[in-house]
Amino acid sequence: MSIGTVVAGLLWPWALCAALLGLHLALPARRVAGYVRDPASGEPLRYRLNGLLVLAVAVAAWAGAGAAGLAPWDWLWTIRWPALAGACAMGLAFTAWIVLPAPPTGKPLLADLFLGRLENPRLLGGRVDAKMFLYLFGAVLLALNLLAFAARHVTLYGWGGASPGVLVHTALFAWFVVDYLVFEKVHLWTYDLFAERVGFKLGWGCLTFYPFFYAVGLWGVAERPDPGHGALYYVVAAVVFFAGWSLARGANLQKFAFKTAPERAFLGVFAPRTVDDGARRLLVSGFWGVSRHVNYLGEILMATGLALALGWPGVVWPWLYPLYYVGLLVPRERDDDRRCAAKYGPLWAEYKRAVPRRIVPWLY
Repeated sequence: MSIGTVVAGLLWPWALCAALLGLHLALPARRVAGYVRDPASGEPLRYRLNGLLVLAVAVAAWAGAGAAGLAPWDWLWTIRWPALAGACAMGLAFTAWIVLPAPPTGKPLLADLFLGRLENPRLLGGRVDAKMFLYLFGAVLLALNLLAFAARHVTLYGWGGASPGVLVHTALFAWFVVDYLVFEKVHLWTYDLFAERVGFKLGWGCLTFYPFFYAVGLWGVAERPDPGHGALYYVVAAVVFFAGWSLARGANLQKFAFKTAPERAFLGVFAPRTVDDGARRLLVSGFWGVSRHVNYLGEILMATGLALALGWPGVVWPWLYPLYYVGLLVPRERDDDRRCAAKYGPLWAEYKRAVPRRIVPWLY
């Protein structure tokens, strides 16, 4: 790899971040109110959401550059290591920039750097929400990495010799990314937005970990040949993925529907059954009646389906992704349990009696 290519790789994440910020500001956007409230006014924070349009323009630019011969389809595969280093540097720089000028929380500096000090920073006069833009950047770069890594496989083996698993994995992951951006508004009601601050965990996580580690399966097998599985194998992988997607998306949509229209039956089927203390209500029906975080089970099943789809179940690389979800979501569930116990008091104990399982129905 030439010095010029290395430098281009190092600069690529920074250039993409600037381009996506420009697209986010310039392209038409929905303006919606979220769940989090402005502590000064008490009003819900408002957001500009146009992630799907930004993704479409970015993918069209990648496809156009490849078709015009301006850059090989698999160029992002070629620069993946320096690009990872550049994204890592950007994540560290962002962490220092967003954390150090803010008032300390009273915790040790390392804790503030990791977890953050600001809860919902808004940039450029409120036109950009830092959390939502971080997720947008991660989603777009992940999509471009997946396309380029799959292109590397097709470049090596041709369409006739390409593994169906690489194509299925890429298609399922594209569904994952597009689905998130289609339901971008729903994400405004999730744990990350109302419970977490912006520091290394969220900043470096979205700028570096999300777009590169989530592609770890393809990173590990893109240059491997077709493993020779029949169609049934890939059907099973897709079924596992969509079973997980149904749980995760269904649970998140039901929670969103309950918070925005608490008396309405979700999908016309799941009537909202709750426990309450006269002032607050907690949902205990539908998806939220089988476990307290059935959406986490959905995320783990989706990741498992993606790992299986690559067709190399004996190779460790694809399994790092679902193992990451287990490592992330099991502690997060415990943290959420402590936070909710402090917030709701006796009501939370009643809720736990009504929904005794944490993540996996009937088991855990």
